[in-house]
Amino acid sequence: MHPSGSPSSHRLPHALDVLERVALVLFYSFMSWSFLSSWIETGSAATLIVLASEGTVLAFVLIRRRTSDISTSTADWLLAFAGTVLPMLVRPVADGGIVPVLACIPIMLMGFVLQISAKLTLRRSFGVIPANRGIKASGPYRFCRHPMYAGYVMTQVGFLLINPSLWNSLIYACALAIQIGRILAEERLLSKDEAYRRFIVAVPYRLVPLVF
Repeated sequence: MHPSGSPSSHRLPHALDVLERVALVLFYSFMSWSFLSSWIETGSAATLIVLASEGTVLAFVLIRRRTSDISTSTADWLLAFAGTVLPMLVRPVADGGIVPVLACIPIMLMGFVLQISAKLTLRRSFGVIPANRGIKASGPYRFCRHPMYAGYVMTQVGFLLINPSLWNSLIYACALAIQIGRILAEERLLSKDEAYRRFIVAVPYRLVPLVF
């Protein structure tokens, strides 16, 4: 058994971090091939918005700063990885959407702008594994505690309305359930910090103001 704080206790999170980055690059590469092929055929702006949305997740994962105050729970790591990878598995469909594209694109763009705004507020404090990389309470974090996830949901809903299929519906339903699990896992860790407990009092809603 290795004592807490031993080199081996720090190597595991580092190894998992490297594995996560490599896996995300591979999944995003496959997604890019499929989405760009579809865009060449259809010219759909929704395809590019989702591709850019997932691409920013990957970019910020690759540049994030490391922290020692990170969850070592296997369940938390699996939730984070699944929640990041699952949205990369949706695919454009050939049939028409159930809502006009012109009505969905603004929703997707608002979601994209919201998640980018949240990422820029976090900067290198961004991460997909529950960790305390510093408490942020400015920008979109003034309105809900997890605006980045709110932005993801808006973009995904818009894409699903344009590209409805059983596969995409199942993927996004699972992703939403996992995102809620991630939110609870993150807050379980962050609530150890007095600053975050004050943030919870100041901003009572996690994802959707007046709802959750």
